[in-house]
Amino acid sequence: MATAISRKSNLRHFYRYFSSYSLLNECRRSTKPSPLLFHGFSDSLHKHPLPVSQSDICFGHHGIRSLALVNRFLCTNAPSSSVSQANSSSKGSSPETSKQSGELHQTPEQQGQSVRGAPVSWLSFALLIATGAGLIFYYDSEKKRHIEDINTASTAVKQGPSAGKAAIGGPFNLVNHDGKSVTEKDFLGKWTLIYFGFTHCPDICPDELQKLASAIDKIKEKARIDIVPVFISVDPERDTVEQVREYVKEFHPNLVGLTGNPDEIRKAARAYRVYYMKTEEEGSDYLVDHSIIMYLMDPNMDFVKFFGKNNDVEALTDGIIKEIKQYKKVKA
Repeated sequence: MATAISRKSNLRHFYRYFSSYSLLNECRRSTKPSPLLFHGFSDSLHKHPLPVSQSDICFGHHGIRSLALVNRFLCTNAPSSSVSQANSSSKGSSPETSKQSGELHQTPEQQGQSVRGAPVSWLSFALLIATGAGLIFYYDSEKKRHIEDINTASTAVKQGPSAGKAAIGGPFNLVNHDGKSVTEKDFLGKWTLIYFGFTHCPDICPDELQKLASAIDKIKEKARIDIVPVFISVDPERDTVEQVREYVKEFHPNLVGLTGNPDEIRKAARAYRVYYMKTEEEGSDYLVDHSIIMYLMDPNMDFVKFFGKNNDVEALTDGIIKEIKQYKKVKA
């Protein structure tokens, strides 16, 4: 009798176990829990494992109770209800909240794309190239126009009438190397090239007068223009008429030598802005420091241009020819 009761009890336990097992499989098929739910559940199991004894593993009354507990935990609607509550709360929340939650669930690739922004389009690149080309073209055209304006202005200044003349030149009354009185009026109608110096000059005056004489001959040969060369002494105490006559013969047959008393020499030098001064005297031997300049005067004895020591024969020749041609072009 006791044996029959024990068997009946075992069958009852087996039936309960089988029913729980079938119910567990049915719940698994009907319910699709969220991966996050099982992920959280697995993490909770790893962190806090359920205490299971050997007595619960057996197919006894306690084992069936444990299976029933697991069945109720897996098939419960609490997680899904909590998820649905979260979804409903997200639906009822404001757009800003849903936007923030959406940003939190964005993938790293989406987040990087939103930060980087859209790439440069072909249209914007073409507009950039066109703008750069336009700026370059505008700069080049403005540069060329500016250069043309400068050239035109400089040409107009050279060809137009002079706004003012240098205060160089003026009347003088001297004596030539033949002993005749000469004034500036004796040179009217002629191109004149005047140089101030003295006959006892050791080197500079001879070099400059030689250059002047060579340029006169070259101008005659190239442009068929006659230039009257004039030498005016700044040492009236030693440069007498005879001394000047002998001196000018050494350079050019057409060279006109002029001298005079100290007052007349001083007036002529002041009129042509010529500096001269005696150096220390040792008896009758002394030098005269003076300006080293040649003055080109037009047929009206008006100043045209001066030429300094840095001009050689060729530069002096070409410079004088250029000034004469320019003068004739303006007067025409």
